[in-house]
Amino acid sequence: MPLSTPADRDLLHLRDIQLRGYHRADGLFDIEAHLVDTKAQPFENDNRGLMQPGEPLHGMWLRLTVREDMEVVACEAASDHTPYEMCPGAAPNFSRLAGLKIGPGFNRAVNERVGGVQGCTHLREVLGQMATVAYQTLYPIRAAKERAELERRRAAGEAVGRQRPALVGSCIAYAPDSPVTLARWPWLKDAPAAAD
Repeated sequence: MPLSTPADRDLLHLRDIQLRGYHRADGLFDIEAHLVDTKAQPFENDNRGLMQPGEPLHGMWLRLTVREDMEVVACEAASDHTPYEMCPGAAPNFSRLAGLKIGPGFNRAVNERVGGVQGCTHLREVLGQMATVAYQTLYPIRAAKERAELERRRAAGEAVGRQRPALVGSCIAYAPDSPVTLARWPWLKDAPAAAD
């Protein structure tokens, strides 16, 4: 279902962001982003002069290479189009993200390494979305391994404790009492309620 019909309007700005997750032949994963900003009308840029409609003001690339455990192995940035000549100088600094782990505190750690004048606002902003894409890319692989390990432990007669999955309480579909949650983790119906 689309949004409601808008009022009459004119397009002024367009930001396109493409995000993709890849499984590499060496077992690592690449999460890539391509960000492009354009305007729908001519405008004057202090550095590049008159910009024509559809001409990219920003055209930037970012690649995170991660392990299955979400550790960043490498980060590469490139800027094809920028509003100022010095902007591409921030790209090499993004290699400082190697060693970070995508998870709680990731955005704070990113800002410590490439925040302010050490980085680029647009590249930093897209990193949060890339972290989400990393989770989405690796989820089926990680979940299958977790299920296989659980089955292996059960088959070996080991006691298997049940922890509340991190997804529970993260959105409307995974509310503790939602039909989705209870169908996926039926044992939660009898578990003590936790504060969300």
